[in-house]
Amino acid sequence: MTAAGGLERVVDRRGLRAFLGLTDRLYAGEPRFVPPSRQQVRRWWREGVPMYVLRDDATGAVVGRTTLHTDAGFDAKLGRRCQLFGLTEFTPAAARPLLAAMAAAARAAGDRDALFGPVALLPNQSGGVVTSGYADRGFIDSAWNPPRYVAAYESCGFRRRFESDTWICPVTPGGDAPPRTDPDGAELAVHRGDVRRLAEQLDLLRELLNASFAQLDYYTRISAAQLRRQTDGLAYLLDESLLLYLTRAGRPVAFVLCVPDISEFVVRVRGDLNPVNQLRLLALRRRYRREAVLIVKGVLPGHQGRGYQRVLSAALRRNLHAGGYATLRSTYVGRDNPASAAQYRAMGGRPLHGYTFYEKAL
Repeated sequence: MTAAGGLERVVDRRGLRAFLGLTDRLYAGEPRFVPPSRQQVRRWWREGVPMYVLRDDATGAVVGRTTLHTDAGFDAKLGRRCQLFGLTEFTPAAARPLLAAMAAAARAAGDRDALFGPVALLPNQSGGVVTSGYADRGFIDSAWNPPRYVAAYESCGFRRRFESDTWICPVTPGGDAPPRTDPDGAELAVHRGDVRRLAEQLDLLRELLNASFAQLDYYTRISAAQLRRQTDGLAYLLDESLLLYLTRAGRPVAFVLCVPDISEFVVRVRGDLNPVNQLRLLALRRRYRREAVLIVKGVLPGHQGRGYQRVLSAALRRNLHAGGYATLRSTYVGRDNPASAAQYRAMGGRPLHGYTFYEKAL
């Protein structure tokens, strides 16, 4: 294998097929790995996200892949210029050559301070490396990898950043009815999603999301265009009872977004959610309403600590049980965010996967 400097830029559809095909070989017969949507990866490539492969010198086979991209908003948030990397996969023998080549490419750019990732395309979208809980499968919008990935990054000088956990909770009956007023008399109301008003509700969700997460070190604002791309196709997947927001005196102050867990289907079609497979999923959607994934939740900063997320959690728990769901998984929650984790513990949940991002100074 070619070492530093041996990355090959994906410049055509043949190269993109080779990029996508690596995980088909690496994870053949591995149900714990949930591949990213091929349609999304193709969209990123068309939009100019730089994608690279590493080939075996003897056979020409792709043995590693990555993206190497930048984001000015993330640089401003961290206060340094980061070479971001993502969709990063490698065979055991390719780990060191690939990571060395990534570092060499970042140094050659001349204006980067650190490598950071894996992110796709930012930490608040998806990415990360699983550091424990390998026996449990991954799920949509989350990562899964074998233990050798952790050893590879850390033996090559990467350090952990933003350590977190994903969570898994049983769905049980119960959950108090939501209070109708705050102690000061302000009216409280829980609202649910509506496919007919989804575009409007997603705009509302984006405003709440950006405000709620602005204080987190890794978070960068999501634009309307980014949210549209991230939620493309959500309408055919959405269970309206799992998108909830709370208003206080008519003003939205907290939200939670869950979706049915279609991970099993995504594994079966190798991440290819083309129109035909979307129709198949739509026809089979009731089969995938036993488990759900909590994608994101938040409370406006000025309203945190008042129990509003508990109100939404109780409503979500009731709706999950009424909908026949048995299990709720959650995307990663930072270990510096005990209040969020406490809500999962209150549901009888436990940490599922240890989770981290990696950084290496250049």
